[in-house]
Amino acid sequence: MQAPTTRILIVDDDVEIRNLLGGYLSRFGMEAVGVHDGTEMKKALAESSFDLVVLDLMLPGEDGLSLCRSLRGESDIPVIMLTARGDPMDRVVGLELGADDYVAKPFEPRELVARIQTILRRARHERESETPEASDITVEFAGWRLHRVLRQLTSPEGMIVPLSNAEFRLLSVFIERPNRVLTRDQLLDYARGRAIEVFDRSIDLLVSRLRQKLQDDPKNPKLIKTIRGEGYFFSAQVGKCGA
Repeated sequence: MQAPTTRILIVDDDVEIRNLLGGYLSRFGMEAVGVHDGTEMKKALAESSFDLVVLDLMLPGEDGLSLCRSLRGESDIPVIMLTARGDPMDRVVGLELGADDYVAKPFEPRELVARIQTILRRARHERESETPEASDITVEFAGWRLHRVLRQLTSPEGMIVPLSNAEFRLLSVFIERPNRVLTRDQLLDYARGRAIEVFDRSIDLLVSRLRQKLQDDPKNPKLIKTIRGEGYFFSAQVGKCGA
């Protein structure tokens, strides 16, 4: 039997859930590593590479939301949040912090596997999509630079600003269609991100996050403007500056 090539890190303090998911994922050619809390998660990520993290919201010590925030600040590894809570705001906050998807407990393992496969397919497709021509690799707008292969955003001051997968996709949509009004439905269609699709107001949340990353004053935005009743308008001249 061919060795699994997809590695999933499961962060949950419930050993039964870790064992259940580990066994179930192995049936789909995935290798699962289970850890108990955030300390073990950070250790595992430092010592090995993973394709996706399944992260429980309620953990001993540092909770899942805090861990998601710190993880997103240093990596774009896909994250699926798990929670037993029914509060929709947990879902909203998880997406705001950069989670790619959100699954409420109790859940069917097969559903979680399907969501994992969807996210991993999208990530592979994005990596394997045709490489931009040299003149398209890095684009500039309002003093910012986006390296589209490395997914690296650099501020006018030369600082690297981390982007989540969903933030990168949304920014890409804007820079490919500057100076035109884009409705929420159009943004949903162009971005096609799980984190965008799972909550009908998450476009607004993503725009808010992206404005923060771009230092765009939400009360008087200069780059991503809100067009009431219509959508959003990316007000910037986009230029290509080579590799």
